[in-house]
Amino acid sequence: MNVIRIKNATFYAYHGTMKEEQYIGGKFEADVDIYTDFSEAAATDDLNKTINYEKVYRFMNEIVNGHKYFLIETIATRLAESLIEQFPQIQKIAVRIRKNSVPVGGVLDYVEAEVVKEREK
Repeated sequence: MNVIRIKNATFYAYHGTMKEEQYIGGKFEADVDIYTDFSEAAATDDLNKTINYEKVYRFMNEIVNGHKYFLIETIATRLAESLIEQFPQIQKIAVRIRKNSVPVGGVLDYVEAEVVKEREK
């Protein structure tokens, strides 16, 4: 098993439970750990034998910006489920979504939700 990691993919989107968040929007960041077997791609240096992470990023952007969500937990779940369905080479996936500007009445760097899914055998 090998891992392809996408770190800090950034999206400007309109998610949150407050109307202001859904109107003004904010920055959301995503990390994705894709567990797959890319040994044949590495041996042959052939992009067609692995997961094209440009396509993964574009697909993630469609999911994140295609709908307004209240919860980052929902975004993380939808991304994990959709990516594992869209890319059959993915055996396991871990998705982390971070929200940087969080209206909690205090100071924090970000809030993060993580979802891990494995392909059913």
